[in-house]
Amino acid sequence: MKISLIAVGKNTPKWLQTGYQEYCKRFPAEFRFNLIEIEPSIRSKNQPILPVLKREGDRMLSKISPQSFVIACDERGELWDTMALAEKLKNWLQTEQTLCFLIGGADGYSKDCLARANVCWSLSRLTLPHLLVRLIVIEQLYRATSILAGHPYHRSDTFSNAKP
Repeated sequence: MKISLIAVGKNTPKWLQTGYQEYCKRFPAEFRFNLIEIEPSIRSKNQPILPVLKREGDRMLSKISPQSFVIACDERGELWDTMALAEKLKNWLQTEQTLCFLIGGADGYSKDCLARANVCWSLSRLTLPHLLVRLIVIEQLYRATSILAGHPYHRSDTFSNAKP
């Protein structure tokens, strides 16, 4: 399965790049990852935000193939726990050839990006730094594949069995 992360932002700190690459290496061979970095638009205090979002959104949309299943990471999206993500990934593996995860910039997405998304996924109700979201998404996808493979990386009973 081909998975693209289309993310607004460049100049990712080395520690985030290292973490992202480490998780990419852990996946089985049938998973192919492609990180597409979109140059953020120039912002200024006096500039309206909608044209900025439109330019970034157009750049993101140009990287998505028509047959891709698109997941926009957005704080207003659906909250999934890890087991729900694993189940969704299992279904996507059976039905989709390409997944595209969108990670917006500092001001979010254009309305066209949100309209193109098949689903919006909230990692948290917290507002997270968009560069950090890359690492969180790749780790959660790795965790979901580990669950599907029966690998012990995910320990769902760790806390429920812990003694005080």
